[in-house]
Amino acid sequence: MIPKVTDSVIEEIHQARVEISDRFGGNITAIAEDAARRQAASNRPIWGPQKPNNRLQPAPVPPRSTGADEP
Repeated sequence: MIPKVTDSVIEEIHQARVEISDRFGGNITAIAEDAARRQAASNRPIWGPQKPNNRLQPAPVPPRSTGADEP
């Protein structure tokens, strides 16, 4: 059998995730709200792009009616 190699940093990350999840009962919405509240309270600048992202794909075009269902 191959011995399991563990990385202590990865294990710490996994443990932190478990602790955060347990603190909020696994409620991802509560976790995100808490993170947003703590971020806002930190008064640290938040990076944002200079301009909004443009679509790489064109917007979908609705299908045209063939007229078969129209009177």
